[in-house]
Amino acid sequence: MTVSYFVRNCYGPGVEKSAGSSQGRRRLTRERVLTAAVGVADAGGIGALTIRSLAQELGAKPMSVYYHVANKDAILDGIVDVVFSEIELPSPGGDWRSELRRRAASARQVLRRHRWAIGLMESRTTPGPATLRHHDAVIATLRAAGFSLEMTAHAYALIDSYTYGFALQEAGLPFEGPDTVAPVADSIMEQFAAGDYPHLVEMATGYYFKTSYDFADEFDFGLNLILNGLSNSLHPGNDS
Repeated sequence: MTVSYFVRNCYGPGVEKSAGSSQGRRRLTRERVLTAAVGVADAGGIGALTIRSLAQELGAKPMSVYYHVANKDAILDGIVDVVFSEIELPSPGGDWRSELRRRAASARQVLRRHRWAIGLMESRTTPGPATLRHHDAVIATLRAAGFSLEMTAHAYALIDSYTYGFALQEAGLPFEGPDTVAPVADSIMEQFAAGDYPHLVEMATGYYFKTSYDFADEFDFGLNLILNGLSNSLHPGNDS
């Protein structure tokens, strides 16, 4: 789902001319404003997103932007909802582990595109329709699997803590992909004697350097442990 498609369908066209615009100039809509806001945040981080920078991105006056979003909080509400709209929804009718695995993988990929969103996803007190629809679908999937309300709360918190935490750590790593691990590790180890931190050196030389290690692969490993553990809470003794 594209950003523009989501905004248009959830919020309506809301088409109005920007102040002082000519007949041939593109008109401002809530869709355009939120799409541009996501672009500004993607390019410069959430700190770069202001009414002034957004107006500049749109080629409009700040007062024209205020017609579609009342303030900075309204912009944040809107762009967080846009991000939620990009995450694949789980289906309560499918295998719950497969559905939640697919949803978590999708969330991670979306957060890689919008790294500024990691700390904002659960911060809004006036969530939009995509946010609410997303949470409802996850809860429905867990409930359909047979989890009690209490275990649904535990499972949801555990999966999201892992997903957001992994995305946060991944965004902060000084390397990306297996080809960059060894050079970064080499430069770090040059700063100390091997005997100072023997276990760290053993891990780097005995595993990272020899296996084309890719931190991204750890996501599936950890997620499978979580899903298997939750499955065991439903069916004690089942280690599948």
